[in-house]
Amino acid sequence: MNVKLISILFLLGLLLGFSKIQKKELPKGFVSVKNEIPKIKVELRYATSHNFIGKPINGYHTNNAIVSIETAKALKKVQADLDKLNLSLLIYDAYRPQKAVNQFVKWARKLDDTLMKKEFYPNVAKKLLFKSGYISSHSRHSSGSTVDVSIYSNTYKVPLDMGSPYDYFGKQSWIVYDKLTKKQNYHRQLLQKVMLVNGFRNYSKEWWHFTLKQEPYRNQYFNFDVE
Repeated sequence: MNVKLISILFLLGLLLGFSKIQKKELPKGFVSVKNEIPKIKVELRYATSHNFIGKPINGYHTNNAIVSIETAKALKKVQADLDKLNLSLLIYDAYRPQKAVNQFVKWARKLDDTLMKKEFYPNVAKKLLFKSGYISSHSRHSSGSTVDVSIYSNTYKVPLDMGSPYDYFGKQSWIVYDKLTKKQNYHRQLLQKVMLVNGFRNYSKEWWHFTLKQEPYRNQYFNFDVE
């Protein structure tokens, strides 16, 4: 083999090495939901501009729902129950980096930034978001065992109608709300039942919010990116 050919092969090897994208490994104790439960639907709103701020959120680089291993095991049971009804769990948010929470706090203090008010908080003054509990300096999501979820119809290819949009700031999003239709209330109660019987606890003011009862990293707030 001549020197010229060796040089070409060497350069080609370097190019292939540089072009190969190495997927970063998750911290110990965390997994990607889709890797563990392929049937679950994932639509991370904070990786897009369709959220209450109106732009992708710090730390979200891809549509990859990440949770603790224990949470993934519980979600697998949830999906198995929904499979029987030709339904799927739909994840809007899972693990959330602390840097994302910090961005929420910074945004909430900028009172003139109300780009998405009409859709997500039309009846709440932005200055009251902290007092009302919609924004906080820490989130259970950053501990890796909290998820924001809905239910997806595999028959009709749409999420079930829960009576209010995900991340809507207002009483319409409380689990118990007296102006829901019979069908909307049934959908909410179905979600509550399937999550609670499989080891999660809810949050009364957000129909979509659930935390694993036996969360392994309680009060630990991680900051690695969603990649």
